Amino acid sequence: MEHNKIDTERQDSYNDQQKWVLDSSLDSRGEIPVRARTGAWRAALFIIAIEFSERLSYFGIATSLVVYLTTILHQDLKMAVRNANYWSGVTTLMPLVGGFLADAYLGRYATVLLATIIYLMGLILLTLSWFIPGLKPCHEEMCVEPRKAHEIAFFIAIYLISIGTGGHKPSLESFGADQFEDDHPEERKMKMSYFNWWSAGLCAGVLTAVTVIVYIEDRIGWGVAGIILTLVMATSLLIFLIGTPFYRYRAPSGSPLTPMLQVFVAAIAKRHLPYPSDTSLLHELSREEYTKGRLLSTTNNLKFLDKAAIIKNRGSENVMAEKESSWKLATVTKVEELKLLINMIPIWFFTLAFGICATQSTTFFIKQAIVMDRHIGHSFIVPPSSMFALVALSMIIFLTVYERLLVPLLRHLTGNERGISILKRIGIGMVFSLITMIIAAIVERKRLDYTKHHHMTMSALWLAPQFIVIGIADALTLVGLQEYFYDQVPDSMRSLGIAFYLSVIGAASFVNNLLMTISDHLAEAISGKSLFGKDLNSSRLDRFYWMLAALTAVNICFFVIVAKRYTYKNVQSSVAVADGGDDIEAASLANTSKYT
Repeated sequence: MEHNKIDTERQDSYNDQQKWVLDSSLDSRGEIPVRARTGAWRAALFIIAIEFSERLSYFGIATSLVVYLTTILHQDLKMAVRNANYWSGVTTLMPLVGGFLADAYLGRYATVLLATIIYLMGLILLTLSWFIPGLKPCHEEMCVEPRKAHEIAFFIAIYLISIGTGGHKPSLESFGADQFEDDHPEERKMKMSYFNWWSAGLCAGVLTAVTVIVYIEDRIGWGVAGIILTLVMATSLLIFLIGTPFYRYRAPSGSPLTPMLQVFVAAIAKRHLPYPSDTSLLHELSREEYTKGRLLSTTNNLKFLDKAAIIKNRGSENVMAEKESSWKLATVTKVEELKLLINMIPIWFFTLAFGICATQSTTFFIKQAIVMDRHIGHSFIVPPSSMFALVALSMIIFLTVYERLLVPLLRHLTGNERGISILKRIGIGMVFSLITMIIAAIVERKRLDYTKHHHMTMSALWLAPQFIVIGIADALTLVGLQEYFYDQVPDSMRSLGIAFYLSVIGAASFVNNLLMTISDHLAEAISGKSLFGKDLNSSRLDRFYWMLAALTAVNICFFVIVAKRYTYKNVQSSVAVADGGDDIEAASLANTSKYT
């Protein structure tokens, strides 16, 4: 009789899990979401469509930025590349602010709305700067120097777009991932595919931008392209609003930094206490008491921080007073969340070299295309920025093959639901970025020799291998970083997690500028000649690429060491999860599962 009662309770619990989404999400009415009506792919497809529109607008500007700065604003090569890197750096670091506001105060949905409006303001100003007489670049068709008013309007517009991207990018991607419940077996597998299909949609937007939009900029006019980008972004806002009833929402949880500080304070205050022999003696809330996110199990690294969860006055009347103060006693989950963030620092740092390699595809690679022969047939000339289409195409093709063929095969071979662990995926992509730099250095040296001896330009098709290989590297490392930072941050910081991934590219843009300055000064000191001249033919870009290749090779060695020592998130789960190692583990309420 008792056995039948337990079976009935288990069946009721299973039925509830199938009907309702029990992960602290809410629907548009503020109620517990019904699984069949909200979230999953029915909501994620709206969000992927919006990402397509946003990336179309962003890359319509980003890939042509160096061209615009050199041809319209008449900046020299070094200044144009630096300005492009500064803008790219700010654009990819701003998500740290947007992600923090989304997680702590505004919520992801509201942040996307606000960011899209700011983004639209930037696009509108950029478009008007080509149609309002006082803001046009020049009085006449040909001019040596643009109007100052146009230059000011242009930079205000693109930095408004930076601010908009800062809120849009981390909030939208994490909002899309929120549509899948981690503790539901089918939806968890969908989430693993989500990041691949998200990136495929992103690449489709990039591909359209660097072919259609860039062609319009090159042949019809920048103003017409601006009108199209503005209309596309306005349409994406409408699509986002239409999907409102289908989304699952997470309430903002306040500043995520305060609990981290509380753990530090409690651990320092209890630094002299002995570590308990049984980890079950450490303080933790029950599953019923903990309503936000998932409970984490203790891990063996950074054990000093575990002292924050030691109950100092166990068995005395002061226990309740101690538990009431978060500055005196932390839960195991809060301790482990701080450990996760600390463990991410070396991973973040050792992926910067990849970010530096990736930034070349929108700066120096495009500049190389400008000075090479881009004719197809006798009449058609490929716009230089359209060469970036090879990156998007290689990403789309590789991600499709990876998702449809490689992942099922690797799942069978390794027993890992992801096929391979996230950090292995990132590391393999970094190897491809190294290969890219080697190819780029060899091609650039050949281009210089060809131009010198034949007094004519070499075909831009020689650039195809470096664009294609960096696309494969992006498909592995960039998508891997998205998944890693979303998955491994505390549940309350997932918008910030996406911002951490974007900050790799942002910080890398600034580091790239620093490397350019240092290498240029060293070249002048050693040979008396600058590494970066007024144009590519008077520069030695091949030597800069070889330097990046050497830097990346050394960096990969350190990344492998750090990755092998990394401890993944250890989640208490009620369902089977097979992310953490080579074996598939069935986890019960009392078990834990490691996410890789």
